[in-house]
Amino acid sequence: MVFNVAIVGPGLVGGALIEQLAAHAQSAGFARLPITVVGLINSKKMALANTAYTAADLSQWQTALLGDSAQTADLTRFADTLAGLKGATAIVDCTSSDAIAALYPSWLTRGLHIVTPNKKGFSGDMSLFREIGRLSSSPLGPAVYHEATVGAGLPVLSTLNDLVRTGDRIIKIEGIFSGTLSYLFNNFSAPGATQSFSACVAEAKANGYTEPDPRDDLNGMDVARKVTILGRVAGLDIGTDTLPVENIVPEPLRAVSTADEFMQRLPEFDQHFSKLNTDALQAGSVLRYVGFVDGVGGQSSVKLARYPLDHPFASLKGSDNIIAFTTERFPNPLIIQGAGAGAAVTAFGIFSDLIKIAERYGSGLADPKF
Repeated sequence: MVFNVAIVGPGLVGGALIEQLAAHAQSAGFARLPITVVGLINSKKMALANTAYTAADLSQWQTALLGDSAQTADLTRFADTLAGLKGATAIVDCTSSDAIAALYPSWLTRGLHIVTPNKKGFSGDMSLFREIGRLSSSPLGPAVYHEATVGAGLPVLSTLNDLVRTGDRIIKIEGIFSGTLSYLFNNFSAPGATQSFSACVAEAKANGYTEPDPRDDLNGMDVARKVTILGRVAGLDIGTDTLPVENIVPEPLRAVSTADEFMQRLPEFDQHFSKLNTDALQAGSVLRYVGFVDGVGGQSSVKLARYPLDHPFASLKGSDNIIAFTTERFPNPLIIQGAGAGAAVTAFGIFSDLIKIAERYGSGLADPKF
């Protein structure tokens, strides 16, 4: 029995996923998945399988989507076609679109599984989050997996789900959830560091760590979405609209019209950030931008905080994420650390979710042999 996969938004992450699926299809591993890529769609064009393409047919899919024979993009017709296929079919949403996330309930009611790194369906309107949960709660119904919405390929949500489902009590979840802000403060706030804050931001931007407009990282909303998702999975009724979020973009620069103007004027505020850093270092601490889920006191937040030099968050390097779960069973925090951003690791998170669906719905994945 084949497992059908269709990808919405086959850009950087979607392309990395197809490459991983292709490599998997060509491997001789013990757990090869009989997967068939049956559709690709972007904002302009779509391709639907007329023949039994496998994941290994990457070049054929590129031609199908980009060539003259590609069809005009139509998400309704795309989903209609997928719903009519035999066997299990999953749609992988690799966009960051609110509008596409809003379609999840309609896809689920048609029996389509969903795997996605798109945070919008799980951190936006609570009614959408609950509807997605209701439609995917039946053991025999369609599944929704979104491991890659928090920490890319790191096993963050799967760990949290295991803790919750086994009845552990979540006391707090604390973490550095942004690769961009991790890189920035690991370089700016460290004993012996000499770069100004604006120089660190410029370096991060030049190295491709930030969004085209770094304010989209510095305003904390990406971290807020991840904290919201974690909180909701833990059973809390929180949202980005009620979560206290510290926007570290200097207030006079929040309304400037372009990213270039922001970068040009950011050095004006180096003294402000230098004082924050100096005060922290004099207290034997460093600055880290963190998200905090309070499972007991209702004080979840996203903020710039101080951590002593012997704290695991203080010794983080590069652009790694680190997440600490403190629970009734793990009073000494259970810590997950590693690369939390990038196309390859995000695609890995998606791929691992696809395998979970294949295992759950018995599509022929071989059991590991030990």
